[in-house]
Parts: sequence; C-alpha cells; structure tokens
Amino acid sequence: MKISKRNVDNLRSNGERYFVWDDDLSGFGVQVGINGSKTFICRYRNRGTRRQIKLGRYGALTPEEARLAAKKVLGSVALGTDPALDREADRRALRLCELVDVYLKLHGPKLKPRTFKDYRRSMDRHVLPRLGKLLAEDITTRDISKIHVGMAESPYQANRVLSCLSSLFNWGIINGYLSEGSNPARRVKRFREKGRQRYLSSEEITHLGQALIKAETTGIPWTISADSETAKHVPKSNQVFVYPKHVTNAIRLLLLTGCRLREILDLKWKEVDLERGLLFLSDSKTGQKTVILNRSAIAILDDMERAGTYVIPGNDPDHPRHDLKKPWDQIRAVARIEDVRLHDLRHTHASIGAAAGFGLPIVGRLLGHTSAATTQRYAHIADDPARRASDAIGAILQSALLAEEGPRSPKGFSKI
Repeated sequence: MKISKRNVDNLRSNGERYFVWDDDLSGFGVQVGINGSKTFICRYRNRGTRRQIKLGRYGALTPEEARLAAKKVLGSVALGTDPALDREADRRALRLCELVDVYLKLHGPKLKPRTFKDYRRSMDRHVLPRLGKLLAEDITTRDISKIHVGMAESPYQANRVLSCLSSLFNWGIINGYLSEGSNPARRVKRFREKGRQRYLSSEEITHLGQALIKAETTGIPWTISADSETAKHVPKSNQVFVYPKHVTNAIRLLLLTGCRLREILDLKWKEVDLERGLLFLSDSKTGQKTVILNRSAIAILDDMERAGTYVIPGNDPDHPRHDLKKPWDQIRAVARIEDVRLHDLRHTHASIGAAAGFGLPIVGRLLGHTSAATTQRYAHIADDPARRASDAIGAILQSALLAEEGPRSPKGFSKI
C-alpha cells in the first residue's frame, strides 16, 4: 500500500507482528507489533545478506520523514556502506553522557525551557557523575536503583530523576540508539509520595499580610552567625533588609490569583489587561491560559511601577526575577508560618473558593485545571450537600446533648 498518514492510522493489531510495505519505495515499510505499535523500517540486502534497520516509531516520525530516512539508508547501501552495522557499532560505543547530549539536542527543543533545565540539572547533579562514562546499553536496573535509593532523603526529587532517566531510555529505544527492552529505569519502584495539603487560616493570612507590610516598610531584621567559619562580619544591632514592593506584591499576587510561582514571575506587562481584569498567559504548565483577576489583584497591579518587560523584574528589568526563596524564607518566619511553601498560597486560594460554595468546576476553572480530577483534592472543603447535611445532623445532636435533664420527647430526632 502507499504508506501515508491515513493508511498508517488505519493499521490495527491482529494478534501477531506483521509488516506492510510501501508501493513506491522498495524496502520501506511499517512493522505493526502485537500491541499495535507501529515502527518504520527499511529492509535491504548487502553482499547477499538481508538486513533491516528501524527508522523510528510512528508519532515520533511522520510517514514523510520516515520515507526520507529510508531513502538515505538505501542511498548509503548503494554507495557501499552498511547502515545497520554502522548503527550497531555506534550503539555499542554510545556512553550515557553522549546519549544525554543527543537526547537534549534532538528532543530538547520539544520541551519547555524550564523542563529542559530541570532535565539537564538532574543529569549533571545525580546521574552523570556516577554513570556518565558507562556504555548506555550496559547500564542496569541495579545501577539506577542505587542512585534512586541514595536520594531517599529527598523522595520527590529522587522520583523526578527516575522519570528523567526513564524518558531518556525510552527515547533512545524509539529512535534506534538502544535496543528494545533496554530501559533499566522502568523496573525501579518509586518512593511513595504523600500528598501535601496545607492551607492558611484566616489568622495566618493576617500575620502574612502584616509581615509583608513590615518587609516593604521598616524592613526585616537579619543576623550573621559570628561563629561560622565563613563569617566575615560581626552582627550589628541595626541590620534590617527592606524588600522592593514588586517582591512583596509578587507574594500577594500568588495568594490573590492562585497562580503558580513561574506564572507570576514570568508574567509580562503585555499579558496584563486591567481594563477587562484578565491575565493572558502565553505559556503555563497547561499551555496558554486566561486568569480572571479579582479587584484586589487589579488594584495591586494598577499601583505597580512598569519598569520593564516583566511585572516582577530581576536585576535586569527586561528579565524576570529568578525566584522568591530568600524573601519568602524571611517573610514567613516573621509571620510564624515556617512550614508554608509558596505553592501553598495557591492551595489556600482554592480552598477558600471551595469553602465559599462556588463549586469545584468554578474553582478548577479559576486555577486553570485541565482535568476535573485535579480539583477533587478540594472536595472535602467544598460546601456540598453532604457537608450541609452533616451540619444539620450535628446541630440536632448538639441541641440534644445540651438540653436540660428531665423528660425528653424524641420529636427532635424524628426530623432526621
């Protein structure tokens, strides 16, 4: 048949592996696996020996891209080389550090810049120092498990590193750099991650507001450890740090909008529409996103100075601030909420909306959730019929418990 997108889409598994060959280009075909996977292949003869080379999975390659790759393979054969043998030699010689470089070079442009940076950092810090010089094909599940277990004190980070490795090996298999079934990260069991839900109480929100005002006006005291070997100064009694208002306002906006940290730090003034009360985020975790601003958030943005491209500028006004770690650590200490993360401000925003009875679909829309299941974490807070029923039953029982001693009529319970 003619190998085209429509025809390849129509191929289905029949319970066993089979091949479909192209009408126009001899040797170019599609291998359909038992599970329905589709892999482009090129088959040829070299010195009387039939050889077959995998070009890549359908999806990673389009039929047109695979056809061009097949023509290159057949052209190489015509010139006297054997691509299958060359690829096997390259595969045997490919070290993990080289596979990482190829992966980030070819697959990196498809990743978001922050994801790319996280992948690169995970490999450089935790994987390549121990396994970088080993041949990629020789790395075992045991090697990966040692790295994973060695990060047991940081289970979340350990699981992220494992996910990066699994993605790396899967990509290597799909694109022909590794043999089938050679993903050693696949069988490593991940650490159990406990879901964390921390919401600020009304009193804690008040303390946070007071700490923010202090940080931008009189300043927050700071000290230097005189006993530290790296201490260069002796602490003075009048040491305080006053934070710029755009830093404290960034924290306020995280709470008032429910946005993620990078959504606020990467926010550009051209994405702010105060007249309609909207933020038009060109890129977020879930892609393009529109954020509805409440009046408090609008007032903060309207009062802020537009010093450059970004709402929360860094040292260079045309580049965003890198993070809020240092100011947040000091501000939350003053507010006596040291266990609260910046992301918990987003949870607090959502929990207040759920408790106010706006409904989970509305809360999910405000947060930009693409899946209703993501918003279900706030279901126990929502003012739903079950909660109202529980409150009604509790009121009747509490009334009975506080009633004076003496003959009682069971009528109060008959209403339940």
